[in-house]
Amino acid sequence: MDRGLVDRARSGDGEAFDALARTVGDRCMAIAYRILRDADLADDAVQAALITAWRELRTLRDPDRFEPWLHRILTNECYAEARRRTRWSADIRVLPVDREHDPGGILSVNDRDQLDRAFRRLTLEQRAVLVFHHYLDLPVVEVADRLGIPVGTVKSRLFHASAALRASIEADARTPSDSQERFA
Repeated sequence: MDRGLVDRARSGDGEAFDALARTVGDRCMAIAYRILRDADLADDAVQAALITAWRELRTLRDPDRFEPWLHRILTNECYAEARRRTRWSADIRVLPVDREHDPGGILSVNDRDQLDRAFRRLTLEQRAVLVFHHYLDLPVVEVADRLGIPVGTVKSRLFHASAALRASIEADARTPSDSQERFA
């Protein structure tokens, strides 16, 4: 992150903040979408986080910590957005893939659907920890810093989220599909 840009934005330069928002906007949208599992809610959370960041930017003590500071605001906005709206949308938005995948490593549509169903069953807090740890590939200490929670809480949520994902996928695998029941 460009420290000079952050310093200019902190002093009230709207164009500098716009440049910052453009720099981090896509990543924030990807994080919010992965936490909320709804494109519209994620968009609202990102907008609210950017507004809050603009209003509170003067309180940022270390300009080098702008992005972790913004991620904490974004996570709180995701939680708030989920509390305001409890609906789930059937919208599907394709997000860009950050890494190249070999054709043999691509999950089947069924596997991705099963993983998505299991991920939706997690709490928002568990999703947030998984997104920051696995999607952003951050170490546990950095996840704790960005979410504003103790390291032990991050470890606990990672453990319970992984166990819940595993249990959900195994339960789905044991449940016979409707088509199999009709023909039995």
